[in-house]
Amino acid sequence: ILGEHLRICPQGYTCCTSEMEENFANKSRSEFEAMMKEAGRSVQMTLTAQHRSFDSYFHDLLNKSEKALYDAFPSIYGELYTQNMKVFKDLYSELRRYYRGSNINLEEALNEFWTRLLERLFKLMNPQYHITDEYLDCMVKHAEQHKPFGEVPRDLKVKATRAFIAARSYAQGFLVGSDVVKKVSQVSLSHECTRAIMKLMYCPHCRGMSNVKPCNNYCLNVVKGCLANQADLNTEWKYLMDSLVVVADRIDGPYNVDTVIGTIHMRIAEAISNLQENKDSITAKVFQGCGNPKISTKGSSTEDKKRRGKVTLEAKSSAQALEMLVLDAKGNLTALKTYWITLPGSLCSKKVMASSAADDKCWNGMTKGSYLPEVMGDGLANQINNPEVEVDITKPDMTIRQQIMQLKIMTNRLGNANIGNDVDFQDASDDMSGSGSGDSCPDDVCGKRLSKSPSTRQPETHAIPKQSGHGINGASSRSLPSAFLLLLSVAFIATQQLWR
Repeated sequence: ILGEHLRICPQGYTCCTSEMEENFANKSRSEFEAMMKEAGRSVQMTLTAQHRSFDSYFHDLLNKSEKALYDAFPSIYGELYTQNMKVFKDLYSELRRYYRGSNINLEEALNEFWTRLLERLFKLMNPQYHITDEYLDCMVKHAEQHKPFGEVPRDLKVKATRAFIAARSYAQGFLVGSDVVKKVSQVSLSHECTRAIMKLMYCPHCRGMSNVKPCNNYCLNVVKGCLANQADLNTEWKYLMDSLVVVADRIDGPYNVDTVIGTIHMRIAEAISNLQENKDSITAKVFQGCGNPKISTKGSSTEDKKRRGKVTLEAKSSAQALEMLVLDAKGNLTALKTYWITLPGSLCSKKVMASSAADDKCWNGMTKGSYLPEVMGDGLANQINNPEVEVDITKPDMTIRQQIMQLKIMTNRLGNANIGNDVDFQDASDDMSGSGSGDSCPDDVCGKRLSKSPSTRQPETHAIPKQSGHGINGASSRSLPSAFLLLLSVAFIATQQLWR
């Protein structure tokens, strides 16, 4: 029949009614959105699997250290341990909470542990004296000077904070990446895109050419136009993948979590041994600085004599498991770097089953023949002359712009983790707006702006999306100050209002 009634397909002779054309339009839309979600699910599964593997490894490492402490300390220290079990339990509890993203200052948590342990052990090792809370306060003030635990607290604080900062940022990076893909994959197609997809996939049927495949370049122009906003994720997405690779090297290198986290119990035992060995001199220094406490009526205890000297605890290394985890992660992250700009080609070749580029007997949108227009570039700005999809390049998709900002924030956090700086985790409402990908300064330049020493100040605070459960060179920070990120958000919200 004549096709004058058709609104999307060419109006030559056709075998489609208006109702059929509408049905095909709805079918093509749902099929294309399903393709997008399927491709996104594959990436989500990869990132989630990497997170799950590392998360399991890290918790197993921490659990083994805690178990080794609980198994060995009662027989070694007796009452000295049993009366202070809660101090040790609280430490491991705080470490787990920090790793899961709680707003905890890790350095303060470690300092608090050593303070509480010193107060209790000092009283236990000097039972003949009545030691008040005020006296303990005085003793703690002199602790830094006397170093009752030797160099262990300072050394552990430096190494553990770096390892934990890197570990939790690394784990969070996978979740943020997966969350971004999930949200972006749910973005609906525009009306113009729906028409273009219908014309690409089902108009050949209406012309009696159901066996003719779409021309590859024709398919690429349609899909690049439909996914123009998604392609703008590319720059920040690559930075996130690269940042995760760099932090992975830190985790298996300078900040080795297997060595640091797996030996926490050994360092605690070493610290207690230092205190026991130097008990007399430390007590004398405390008495000199704080005065002699009153003699207690309870009498003395011999518990302290039960064990003295260096304590040797073994730690089972899982370095090989960590190395395999990191190698597997780096391979997957490298493969995912170009996901957003290779997505159109992947959809055309695997899902739409487009014809080869040189085929002159393919569906070109009007008939069977060659497709002559050039293929558009990637991203929104390159679609101004797209011959197949009308794209308004002045109105970026807000959901995708928000996800670009989430990628920026997560990459900034990983950059800080790479040099040992802490950044607090904080939930953000889902309506936070962000800017486009923009230009990012080179990593070797940005990285030099950040301090090379571990953090001893209050951590920076940035926002991340709520979770249900996160090549860059050595510096890898691309750090954006939190105030600058805030200004970016405010500026973009204002711009959004102008678009409306």
